[in-house]
Amino acid sequence: MVEAKSGRLSVGLAAAGATRVAYAQLRRRPPVEPRMWRRTNYAGRGVELYGGLAAAAGAATAVAAARGLALRTRLAAVGAALAAGACGAYDDQHGSPGERGFGAHLAALRERRFTSGAVKLLGIGAAGLAAGALLKSHPADQLLAGVVIAGSAHAVNLLDVRPGRAAKAVIAVGAPGLLRRGPAALLAAAPVGAAAAVLRDDVSERTMLGDAGAHALGAALGAAVAVANGRTGLLLHATALVAMAAAGDRISFAERLWKAPGVRHADSWGRVIHPYG
Repeated sequence: MVEAKSGRLSVGLAAAGATRVAYAQLRRRPPVEPRMWRRTNYAGRGVELYGGLAAAAGAATAVAAARGLALRTRLAAVGAALAAGACGAYDDQHGSPGERGFGAHLAALRERRFTSGAVKLLGIGAAGLAAGALLKSHPADQLLAGVVIAGSAHAVNLLDVRPGRAAKAVIAVGAPGLLRRGPAALLAAAPVGAAAAVLRDDVSERTMLGDAGAHALGAALGAAVAVANGRTGLLLHATALVAMAAAGDRISFAERLWKAPGVRHADSWGRVIHPYG
């Protein structure tokens, strides 16, 4: 048990450390044109996206280096996180604010327009199914695991509309997984550590996860959930995630939900308070 706890702690610390190193490097030497990695947030303040890129790199690096993971599990989790992060980064650079949600992107595909959202939809979906095929042996379980991984990536991204909200969600959902034994706990420790490493900068509006970070952390978390659950658990998680995807932006901006007692306090913790947001 002590060795198991040490393994989880090591992976979480490795993810946090790798994330901080990557974040510092990205800020020191920005990739390509720095202005391409800046956004205006909900409060009208300019923030950069380096925190998300760093978190994606940190989580993937920690899983890749973790001891005690089978090769197929390692490949599935790292591949899903990197693929989801790459698709998210593409949307960060080429996305259109006017086309949000599955409905808009599916409508664009019907009109034979290939949007950046379609890249995410197809790319992350394919990555999730590929990871599911590595993690499970039965076709039904492989499909459900793929839905859970891709759905988790989308769910975390839905929450990245206020400073720190998505990172807090990753920590809150992933933390119980740390109580498990075996590979599921190791996989959960990576996104939790990476999210914790950028949380302070996120809530302080110095950075944000963006599509790259949110999708990568969500996919990594989804891989942990997939490993931890059998068919019944996978079905329940997949159903909930599909429902979240169908609800779309209503979850992101539902004022009643985010102002509920307890939820509002956790959601606003550490955040800069603006008179209009």
